[in-house]
Amino acid sequence: MPFVTAGDGTEIYYKDWGTGQPVVFSHGWPLTADAWDPQAKLMADSGFRAIAHDRRGGGRSGQPWHGNDLDTYADDLAALIETLDLRDAILVGHSTGGGEVARYIGRHGSGRVARAVLLSAIPPLMLRTEANPEGLPIEVFDEIRAGVAGDRSQFYRDLSAAFFGANREGATVSQGTRDEFWLWSMSVGIKGAYDCVRAFSETDLTEDLKRIDIPTLIVHGDDDQIVPIAAAGDKSSKLVRDATFKVYPGAPHGLAMLPGFAERFNADLLAFARG
Repeated sequence: MPFVTAGDGTEIYYKDWGTGQPVVFSHGWPLTADAWDPQAKLMADSGFRAIAHDRRGGGRSGQPWHGNDLDTYADDLAALIETLDLRDAILVGHSTGGGEVARYIGRHGSGRVARAVLLSAIPPLMLRTEANPEGLPIEVFDEIRAGVAGDRSQFYRDLSAAFFGANREGATVSQGTRDEFWLWSMSVGIKGAYDCVRAFSETDLTEDLKRIDIPTLIVHGDDDQIVPIAAAGDKSSKLVRDATFKVYPGAPHGLAMLPGFAERFNADLLAFARG
């Protein structure tokens, strides 16, 4: 299997499909690169080179004790981009992966990047503070940590309901999709999954967003129960200088995996990449 080696020696697995302008996908918590398979296939079929990696701590990548934070995730992404010598890349990040993309540009610049896509992404800050009253209280994230540290198998099964909006009337998510979510989540080591909760909830990415100097597509569902749009997409769209903001009415957090919403996102992604 293909791997790149991160700065601390951790092996980062990636899949690499097709040829052409590179599109690099960063996945959400607590998933793996496989969550991007439909979009990666779409882009490879459409003349792009689709690359997606498993974040450290899960999937086929190494599971180190340290480094489960946004700075290191961004440096791992940099190691992937530089090892493969990618240029004119389009970075696509979902949820925590969106934070990874923002922090990558904040730390490493956009010299190798042409465009960015932030889907249901965590920036600028998920945690509620005096300066960020739209965020979620720390107790929400404490409950997530307790779920991961306790019966994480059942926790992930339950979490899939809010992730895909299965708890809403008229939900279109299949049991198979919810089972996929559980399967990928269970492949993430408990240490990486636990530490990542702090990374995605308490990392302030405001300054990183301000440093983005390339065309950026921000997509968010207005029924996102995981990363509320008021604390995320709404604010990010005002901080990124050259942002196109698209709100999907009724869409949940995992919209890219759901019938109807996925087709719309795929069309928006392809059009933006070709733009």
